[in-house]
Amino acid sequence: MTSSDSSPETRSSLLQRELLVVTGKGGVGKTTIAAAIGLLAARSGLRTIVVEVGDHSRMAELFEVPACEPGVETVLADTLSCITIDPDRVLLEWVQQLGGRIPGRVLASSGTFQYFAAAAPGAKELFGMVKIWELTQGRRWQRRAAGYDLVVLDAPATGHALGMLRSPQTFGAIARVGPVASQAHHVRDLLTDPERSAYVAVAMGTEMAVTETIELQEGLHSHLGRGLAAVVVNGLLPRRFSAEEMRRIAQLNGGRSQNGGSGRPHGGGAAAADVRMAAAHAATTVHERARFQHNQVARLRRRDFEVVGIPFVWASHLDLNALGEIAGHLARKLR
Repeated sequence: MTSSDSSPETRSSLLQRELLVVTGKGGVGKTTIAAAIGLLAARSGLRTIVVEVGDHSRMAELFEVPACEPGVETVLADTLSCITIDPDRVLLEWVQQLGGRIPGRVLASSGTFQYFAAAAPGAKELFGMVKIWELTQGRRWQRRAAGYDLVVLDAPATGHALGMLRSPQTFGAIARVGPVASQAHHVRDLLTDPERSAYVAVAMGTEMAVTETIELQEGLHSHLGRGLAAVVVNGLLPRRFSAEEMRRIAQLNGGRSQNGGSGRPHGGGAAAADVRMAAAHAATTVHERARFQHNQVARLRRRDFEVVGIPFVWASHLDLNALGEIAGHLARKLR
């Protein structure tokens, strides 16, 4: 199956959805891209929140704000916030919403209920998806809390992300009726509606990352009837040299000189030759790596994916300026 099977995914701007799910192979820069999408949406005037899964918030580090407490919505910039999912806190909020404040506390602290929540397949994942759904609502569980125009989910790596996205279906098969089943249905509606949600894969220009992206597309289609709206290929190196320039560089890299012997001149000339050879070797290595990366991008495009390339950031660490540059690259494709 190719992404052309899911053409409705790209009919309108991704930023017009209620939910954007960002996932891909581990280590490809998903959090960076999720942060850049959040920044782009906020700069476009949308009230936006980036949701992280886990105990540690990378968003606070990227935006240089104090670390946020799990489960607490934290302001990163104008109209941009972040939150980390705390399943236990979500559970308490949810059951309070279902049964009133006192019954909710009693139920949440019940050993039987806690055992069920821990043992039921997909329960913890569903709690996270329920919170994500709640963030998209104009009417929130807490009366004073405002809804968001866009929720960006910095999802786990591909396999775990698919498990999380399948959780409404998995849990709904256990609880077929009642408020739990109803909530699972609401979440599934959000995930399966192409007008309300979209899926973005992040990859690097490696064979393994591209293969996992293709598998993600197949998993989304199999479990949700959805496809990828875009694939962001992170850390692309530029192709700087023509074929003729590479031929000349290869001659330098040979290291042979006209004075015979070992091919290396004596004295200061030897040092200069070493520098030329090192520079030629570095240029050749970078050129070959860039060529391989762009071949992997071509592999994605042959499957009709909407591919967005993000240049490699030449910096010791990622700061807000670099994040803004990445957001600018995304803007040309995602708006």
